[in-house]
Amino acid sequence: MNTKELLKKVRKIEIKTRRLSDHIFGGEYHSAFKGRGMTFSEVRQYQFGDDVRAIDWNVTARTNEPYIKVFEEERELTMMLLVDISGSEFFGTQQQFKKDVITEVAATLAFSATQNNDKIGLLLFTDQIELFIPPKKGRSHVLRIIRELLEFEPRGKGTDLTEALKYFSNVIKKKAIVFVLSDFMTEGYEQTLKIVAGKHDVTGIRIYDRREEEIPNLGMVQMKDEEKGELVLVNTASKRVRQSYALHYRTNVDYYQNSFRKSGAGSIHVRTDDSYVKKLLGYFKQRG
Repeated sequence: MNTKELLKKVRKIEIKTRRLSDHIFGGEYHSAFKGRGMTFSEVRQYQFGDDVRAIDWNVTARTNEPYIKVFEEERELTMMLLVDISGSEFFGTQQQFKKDVITEVAATLAFSATQNNDKIGLLLFTDQIELFIPPKKGRSHVLRIIRELLEFEPRGKGTDLTEALKYFSNVIKKKAIVFVLSDFMTEGYEQTLKIVAGKHDVTGIRIYDRREEEIPNLGMVQMKDEEKGELVLVNTASKRVRQSYALHYRTNVDYYQNSFRKSGAGSIHVRTDDSYVKKLLGYFKQRG
């Protein structure tokens, strides 16, 4: 992708996802993810209906009129996007690859965080740590994140979520809002997830394609394992082959659901031909 094409694609994603975050997700995101607490803002005269527990007795005594303390939510939050860019993300049988949906979801979340003046960071991973962008604020920073999501060329092909969670935990010490975007076609991360979710606010967003749930009967088909780079002939006419494929898929999905539930983390499922807007909105409203 040349620079002109890249900038055009970044702009297209910005227009679409920023509109969503401005008009739909801004307020929902704010309600779903609270700040660290309340901080003192000012004092003002008591008005009928105000909580008497908020009365500032020192100012009231000085002025002979009741005044109350006003507090504001302390919003300084950090959002981290942990994005799986392994080979399996380059799969899709509908309009777009899983990678395309992941990029749009990540951009929407990033612009929603920007609306609330929060910092956003990015961690790209495969079976190794590919790229870490420290959290910062602002539109130009979000555009850099989108550029990396679009054009970054990973060295690895596999998936190691445990390593990504450990790396994140080592570099981000203060509590953060964490979104893990992946197809979660891997296992072995439950214990590490439990530790990370004990300190941070973690949500998994599983992006999948309808053809991953079951293979149709198409006879002998040549398939490519994107994570191993191998071409294999698969007899999709065989009921046993189709059942084995479906069982492998279901095992990974069950592991994902159970791991996130046990760790107290949130989870969302988005199919490539689904509306991720509805899924995110529903999740934010449920949390808020």
